[in-house]
Amino acid sequence: MDVPPYCKHFKVLGCHLNSFACKCVVLAFIALILRAVLLPTFHSFGGAEQSKLVFISNLPLSLGQKFGIRKDKFLEVPQIVWGLNNQKIAFARACLTARFLNRTLLMPSLSASLFYKEVELLEPISFDKVFQFKKFNSLCNGFVQLGEFSDLRNRTGAFELQKGSGRRWTPERDLDQLKQHNEDPYNEFEVIRIIGKNPFLWHDHWPVKDYAKVFECLVLVDEIMNEADKVVSRIREIGAAQVRSQNESPQNGINRAEKPLLQPVPYVAEEIMERVGNIAGLKTPVVVYLAVADSLLHDPSILGGWKEGLIPYEKKKLGFEGTFKKFPYLIQSAIDYEVCLRADVFVGNSFSTFSNLIVLDRTQKLIRMGVTSSCGVDVRWPSYAYNILGEAKGPQRWMTNMSGSSLQAISYGSNDISCCVDP
Repeated sequence: MDVPPYCKHFKVLGCHLNSFACKCVVLAFIALILRAVLLPTFHSFGGAEQSKLVFISNLPLSLGQKFGIRKDKFLEVPQIVWGLNNQKIAFARACLTARFLNRTLLMPSLSASLFYKEVELLEPISFDKVFQFKKFNSLCNGFVQLGEFSDLRNRTGAFELQKGSGRRWTPERDLDQLKQHNEDPYNEFEVIRIIGKNPFLWHDHWPVKDYAKVFECLVLVDEIMNEADKVVSRIREIGAAQVRSQNESPQNGINRAEKPLLQPVPYVAEEIMERVGNIAGLKTPVVVYLAVADSLLHDPSILGGWKEGLIPYEKKKLGFEGTFKKFPYLIQSAIDYEVCLRADVFVGNSFSTFSNLIVLDRTQKLIRMGVTSSCGVDVRWPSYAYNILGEAKGPQRWMTNMSGSSLQAISYGSNDISCCVDP
């Protein structure tokens, strides 16, 4: 059996696939939601539209972005594949490539199923079945633009651009190819169709900040958002019940009538058990939401061994296993991602693409609040890496390095993380 790409990192952590510690690492993510606060809607980038050009009014022009994004010239890319977060990165890379070429990206096909080698088994799903198409263009107005195939005047006149491959195809050669195809005579083609490998495997020429702008524009469709709402609501109910039970205990001498519960209560995730329990300021009881692989849902060991006051739940114990199974893999992942993104505290793995993208989203939120460091201070919506030892034997505080010149560390993981945006 082929081992999925995320398992290759287990060796780095000194973990064996059949060990209990490894089962903990296989928790695709550990989300810590203390009062499960919803993230606000992202704001658009602001821009003015003239004729068939969208001009940038408040953002610096990226390399190659000379004349604005043409709405009558398009870029078409291969089907985007693999896991949810690999697909998000591939999509953003395709958007930024289209931006470089001053073109609108034709809405790509995503993959609902998860296959790494059996490409013929991939189940395509339209982008707008997962993310809101109009919302994306509204939020990213003036930065990148999505178009539909119905916008094309001539569907047979595309120029096919073959992406290079192999060791000799360096980032420099790749960028030179893009520059060449940003000039005449290629500029005259209505569509440039890139053929070859999945955009996740393209050479990366774009800074972290540009990727972050694209990710901010990705808003899940209402159906997926509603499913995430149900999970968060259920976790809140459980947390509230735990606090009421504690408040009504004889030791406390408090009853519900004297001290009503006014606010929703915590939920968390973990080594990993010990490190999460050592997070400074973490109040218990707290519900631990374990967003685990389906193969672990029937393994009772993942729910045992937790510190007192840490109450573990996964989707089966929450009563949502059947609900999740009615959706394809990609939608299941999107629901879990949204639940973890809303956490008051998130604890993930620095070698996980899933965790890295959540921390990037949360870092962007903190930046908008004027927070650029979580080092030694209490911040709202903090994030941690459980695989790296931090202060007081807890997990390492974690914010995305926004000064990165590429998405390399986020795409493939790293143990070189920081608690500020510009270390």
